[in-house]
Amino acid sequence: MAERDESMGAPPAGEQIHMPAPSIVPVLNAAGLSVGIVGITISLVFVIAGGLLFLGTAIVWIRGARREMEELPLEH
Repeated sequence: MAERDESMGAPPAGEQIHMPAPSIVPVLNAAGLSVGIVGITISLVFVIAGGLLFLGTAIVWIRGARREMEELPLEH
């Protein structure tokens, strides 16, 4: 069996993989959208509440992603 070439398949030394921090925002975003859609058949109150939750979490999510992108090194 041939030895595995270490230069293949591994990232260069010193390169790090960026992973976002855990967050509840995507779950709340999906819940807001779900409530808004279900509210179409139930009541305008649910549509408005779900829409506000969806828009609020979308804004927070986008701002967080932009902030994380700005923190990345320039060479990426």
